[in-house]
Amino acid sequence: MDNIDFALLDRFQRGLPLDPRPYAVIGSALGIGECDVIERLTRLAAGGVVRRVGAVLTPRHIGAGMLVAMAVPKRRLPDVAARVSALAAVNHGYARSHRYNLWFVVTAPDAARVGETVRDAEKFAGVPALRLSLIEAYHLDLGFSLGAATGGTAPARAEGAACALVPSPCERALLGELQEGLPLVARPYAALARAAGVSERAVCDILGGWLERGTIRRLGIIVDHHRLGYRANAMVVWDVPDHGIAALGARVAATGLTTLCYRRTRSAPEWPYSLYCMLHGRTRGAVRAQLERLEAACGLDAYPSQVLFCVRRYKQRAARYVETSEHGRDRPRDRQPAARRVSGRGVPVSRDRAGIGPR
Repeated sequence: MDNIDFALLDRFQRGLPLDPRPYAVIGSALGIGECDVIERLTRLAAGGVVRRVGAVLTPRHIGAGMLVAMAVPKRRLPDVAARVSALAAVNHGYARSHRYNLWFVVTAPDAARVGETVRDAEKFAGVPALRLSLIEAYHLDLGFSLGAATGGTAPARAEGAACALVPSPCERALLGELQEGLPLVARPYAALARAAGVSERAVCDILGGWLERGTIRRLGIIVDHHRLGYRANAMVVWDVPDHGIAALGARVAATGLTTLCYRRTRSAPEWPYSLYCMLHGRTRGAVRAQLERLEAACGLDAYPSQVLFCVRRYKQRAARYVETSEHGRDRPRDRQPAARRVSGRGVPVSRDRAGIGPR
């Protein structure tokens, strides 16, 4: 990658222009042409650095989701993880350094589908699952600075209360297209509009409204942080009393040291933890140093905690809140050629040399 590639990825992980020709606007900001922007994104996508160009939706604003954990016997973990990852509603899956070693995220149009998926996973695994639902988000941002030594690039933003979207048929069609990622063509919103049966202007207006109300958390280039050098990450959890968790979560978010900070349901006695943070860095040592700074700044060392490093990624793709077939499997689509379309796919990723897989 050259300096323009770095500037492209660093500046436009959020704030993708809602202009009929967004890549031309980006090119003007970088001093290059529209075709050059599209060619660079196509090359970076082919190399796996860019996962997709598109939207990150905010949990609880649409559909349903759940974080799930299982304590799978070590010898069975690869097989169970493969079967769980094959479930259509599972969009993230990881092995972590803990007795609860298999962690995955389920997203679906409704809670019933989420519950069905978790029950299917329990049948495969032969062990019960911890169901850890999101209660409140304090900071959600997986943008990554290419010039920083640690993760967490965006200033904390107040999350506010969830405002669930009940999409119209038109909006559902647009969501179905959007979750695949924007096509790398001169007028990507027009391409979405044709597929959704609305006008280009309507697409930009709808996306602008979703950004304003917080349904879309981020609109921009979604990178594979592992390929950009952020090879270590830890999920850190604390057992914080309910009466103090909101204020503490806000303090954690304000430090800028985390990429994610939220409150989830407990599953006592097996899992009494309520406050979660994700920390990303280039090495485990960097993550541990980041954690020390965070605990010192917020007094978190006063609470029981667990640090779960990621050791392998099994699946990572965009959440699917709109099913593309009756059975929730991706249907064949009339798409741009693969080199022109950026779409996050869930593929098995082998353990890296340090034994630390990406989140």
